[in-house]
Amino acid sequence: MQFLAEGDLVGVSFWIVSVAMIASTVFFLYEGLRVKSEWRLSMLVAGLVTLVAAVHYDYMRDYWVLEQSTPIVYRYIDWLITVPLLMIEFWIILKAVGASVGSGSFVRLLAGTLVMLIFGYLGEAGVMDATLGFWLGMVGWAVIIYEIFAGEAGKAAAATESVKAAFGYMRLIVLVGWAIYPIGYVMGYMMGGVDEGSLNMVYNLADFVNKILFGLIIWNLAYKDSAESSH
Repeated sequence: MQFLAEGDLVGVSFWIVSVAMIASTVFFLYEGLRVKSEWRLSMLVAGLVTLVAAVHYDYMRDYWVLEQSTPIVYRYIDWLITVPLLMIEFWIILKAVGASVGSGSFVRLLAGTLVMLIFGYLGEAGVMDATLGFWLGMVGWAVIIYEIFAGEAGKAAAATESVKAAFGYMRLIVLVGWAIYPIGYVMGYMMGGVDEGSLNMVYNLADFVNKILFGLIIWNLAYKDSAESSH
């Protein structure tokens, strides 16, 4: 067995995110019991996102300590489960407040997510040209951005006062926070300008913000709505 070496900042970042994901899971699942029934599915999904991430970070953390590297497939196994869950949260919270949004929005968000992840993986894994994989993956991200800003989901949120602010913060995470991943992809796989350690620290920070903060925004919305309904 090899333990975390002092001064291994990448390993420290893996440990911090791993423990934070576990703590967040407990928090989201516990708080899900305290909000009104319409919000429980959203809180459950938030907890599942951090639970899946916690399991994968446990593996990636140990692998890094032993090998000082992380296979890209670990990242994508995590993202293939957690990112679609994050995307359907947009649809779930709109349904929770009775907003007018159809199943087509759900399908577009899910399809965009799968296109983004599948081609991103094929490019990073070397199965196809990295540049082609990047641009095809960006098409999927563009579909998501359009749907939550100008598409059916975005319009439904704009017309629903109770979720407008939280929805805006959530889509800002997808627009700005998620930009970290393609930037890392370009610098690490298309330009070769980032070492694996730095790339892992960037991805770890991005996952911390994009999964935990995303869930906290949903919790805050669910908590406020449940508190208002109790009065």
